[in-house]
Amino acid sequence: MSRISGWLRWISPWIALGLAAALAVLLLKPGANGNEPAATVSATPAQAAKADAVKADPAPAPAPQPQFVSYADAVDRSAPAVVNISTERRVPVPNVGNLPPEFGRLFGDVWPDYRERVERSLGSGIIYDARGHIVTNFHVIENATLIKVQLKDNREAPATLVGVDRDTDLAVLKINLGKLPVIAIGRSDRLRVGEPVLAIGNPIGLGQTVTQGIISATGRGRLGVSTYENFIQTDAPINFGNSGGALINASGELVGLNTAIAGRMLGIEGIGFAIPVDLVRGVVDAILRDGRVVRGWIGVVPRDVTAGEAEQFGIPDGSVLVRQVYAGSPANSQGVERGDVIIEVNGTQLRGAQDLMARVAMLKPGQGVRLSLWRGPPFEGPLREHNVRIEVVERPAQAAASPAA
Repeated sequence: MSRISGWLRWISPWIALGLAAALAVLLLKPGANGNEPAATVSATPAQAAKADAVKADPAPAPAPQPQFVSYADAVDRSAPAVVNISTERRVPVPNVGNLPPEFGRLFGDVWPDYRERVERSLGSGIIYDARGHIVTNFHVIENATLIKVQLKDNREAPATLVGVDRDTDLAVLKINLGKLPVIAIGRSDRLRVGEPVLAIGNPIGLGQTVTQGIISATGRGRLGVSTYENFIQTDAPINFGNSGGALINASGELVGLNTAIAGRMLGIEGIGFAIPVDLVRGVVDAILRDGRVVRGWIGVVPRDVTAGEAEQFGIPDGSVLVRQVYAGSPANSQGVERGDVIIEVNGTQLRGAQDLMARVAMLKPGQGVRLSLWRGPPFEGPLREHNVRIEVVERPAQAAASPAA
């Protein structure tokens, strides 16, 4: 018994030392306090970087890369319905024999002998419907004795004249061919400045050409091109021969009919004009339905009141001065006089002479229109307000626009 007790006395210190060492190891081991993982595994540098990326805040999404914009689909959709138009006109000229042309210009009015000279010109047009109706500018086919249409697929056909509207510089032709491509008709009342557009036509006889630009402005007027002007302005290059061609949007839909170039003689580039397709549609449908466009008319020739006149006499902006009253016209019978200033039409303030003519033109014969005007005339005495109601009649032929240049 004494031997066992001696052995326990000898081994007890070593047991205590081992327990102390085990306790020390347990306390110093990572994760023993509950805040760290119980075990660690060594990681490679790539794994460590990946772990750090997971812990870090998520990186922002990369910026979208610019994509290439192509209008080829829009051109493919509309270009087959844009045609080239060639015309011939016979123009009488003095027969001056072997004399220099300068003598012909000097004495042409009294020269006893004349001959005919054939003038050729080129333009563009669009195929409006599957029946073969072509829409172009009136000035493209004015006084033409021969009109020929060529399609993009090189088919050709003579064209007959269906009807014209000089007031908007539009004309409708007809061709007889097989199956025809028809242009998609869009809307012009939703156009926004800055939208991309393409002009398709036949500039200077080169053949079908496409140019690109944007909508620079809408509602342009006072250009002297036609009686009713509400043009789309664009910087898409438009050259001689483009008249009557298509102005399309990025979807390939017709939004305008190219018609004029401004400032060409002044060296100004990037200013072209097109007739809005909403106006084109109304005019063409009227010609196809009635053979003509019926417009309202009251018999006044207005002009814009200048800013100086408006300020000097206290005339509201947008008012128009009656420059002339046709004898026997509805306005004349209701007492409208030369020098009257028209302020409102049917209670709505005017925005100039073009606005007055357009509002009256949209009324049907027999409808009434109420004018609010000031009488003085304003340049000679105090203004007196005067209201009249006029019954609209159809615009007579002699009041129509003169041929467009």
